[in-house]
Amino acid sequence: MNTPENETFRDSIGTINEDGNRAWVFPKKPSGWFYEKRKIVSYVLLAFLFAAPFIKINGNQFLMFNVLERRFNIFGFPFWPQDFHLFVISMLIGVIFITLFTVGFGRIFCGWICPQTIFMEMVFRRIEYWIDGDRNKQRKLQRQKWNAEKIKKRVLKWFIFLVISFLIANIFLAYIIGSDKLLRYIIDGPFEHLGTLFPLIIFTGVFYFVFAWFREQVCIIACPYGRLQGVLLDNKSIVVAYDHKRGESENGRKKFRKNEDRAELGHGDCIDCLQCVNVCPTGIDIRNGTQLECVNCTACIDECDHIMESINLPKGLIRYASEENIEKNEKFEFSPRLKGYTAVLVILTGVLIGMLLLRNDVEARVLRLPGQLYEHKGETVISNVFTYKLINKTTQKIEDVNFKLRSYKGEIKLVSNTGEVEVPEQGLAEGTLFIEIDKSELKGDKNKLMIEVYSGDLLIETTTVNFLAPRSYN
Repeated sequence: MNTPENETFRDSIGTINEDGNRAWVFPKKPSGWFYEKRKIVSYVLLAFLFAAPFIKINGNQFLMFNVLERRFNIFGFPFWPQDFHLFVISMLIGVIFITLFTVGFGRIFCGWICPQTIFMEMVFRRIEYWIDGDRNKQRKLQRQKWNAEKIKKRVLKWFIFLVISFLIANIFLAYIIGSDKLLRYIIDGPFEHLGTLFPLIIFTGVFYFVFAWFREQVCIIACPYGRLQGVLLDNKSIVVAYDHKRGESENGRKKFRKNEDRAELGHGDCIDCLQCVNVCPTGIDIRNGTQLECVNCTACIDECDHIMESINLPKGLIRYASEENIEKNEKFEFSPRLKGYTAVLVILTGVLIGMLLLRNDVEARVLRLPGQLYEHKGETVISNVFTYKLINKTTQKIEDVNFKLRSYKGEIKLVSNTGEVEVPEQGLAEGTLFIEIDKSELKGDKNKLMIEVYSGDLLIETTTVNFLAPRSYN
């Protein structure tokens, strides 16, 4: 960067002062074109976040991440422990998707989509502006002694923060245990389900701590994505960037004075008003270049455009741009790195779609009973005993289940009190069965059998087992 020799750059994060204590950030209330668009995107995503656990597709919750029972629903598709490979591929696709956009467009996910940023900037921060006022009023209130006004504002703000944190915790719980179970627990009363009440209180405390105290430190310290972007970004990545060539020119920045020819004096368009710093939610100076704390929220773009407009200078001093665009005025190109990530993303997406299309709604497993070999039934019949497990991934009960042998002539006998097998919705059925085959049908001491599982006359699944017989019948 072409900057003055006396320019100093910080060597520590902006939220820590010289004594090593927390330096609270009081960002100015943002406004502008990008901010209005971010509000639209944020409130659409918030509506989706709060509605998704209560949306059902074919009886399945639209999104659910029940790690306790190892059951996941993604866009209405249920994933059981047996489908863990599908869940892993889905997560890989998500990671590659975010990586692709980070390589191309920097930390745009953080500024526009990340729940932490949306809740902090579009919910909690806006409540804070409403109660405490803008930047200067907040700083004054922070220094103010504890009088009636400060106590009233603090108690009101903290109470609203706590209520919202409790609401977020309930929604978070709906994603884990399911919305139906959550609503049932609410109707039954919290003290009827203490095992759920205590985690709910813990989640509420965590969310309150994050949004009332930890705040921007999540993005600066806790979130690994900020560090990851340092590995993924290159000179071609489009980020929120300060055009130092235009802003500094030959002789650097200079405060604005009317009727002054800045170009003749060799000064850039940056008037050193510090408004881009004051409006930043993580307290950085974007003029120091790309930094891990920058969440690409565009607040500095809106503020700088407003200043440039007010002094009759072109907008875009801070804008979405790559380092190559600023240095060489080169336009964005689909680089080989982006092509590589795109190819991986397309391949993984194709694999996932193929697996989903081949995935059965019912999964059958037939396993040999441990410690059992074979048994003679009469002079000509060999019998093996197996256990079966049928997993129903649908929301409909499967009735009249029966088993048939393919290729081999034999008989399958179920060990059942009722003589009928039913698989409950999103549940499983287990039991024991005997397979009896005439020895003339057997071709060795180990024969691979294919078993067909029917619901009535409808074939719903096939599986294979090894049938053992005496070696002498080879």
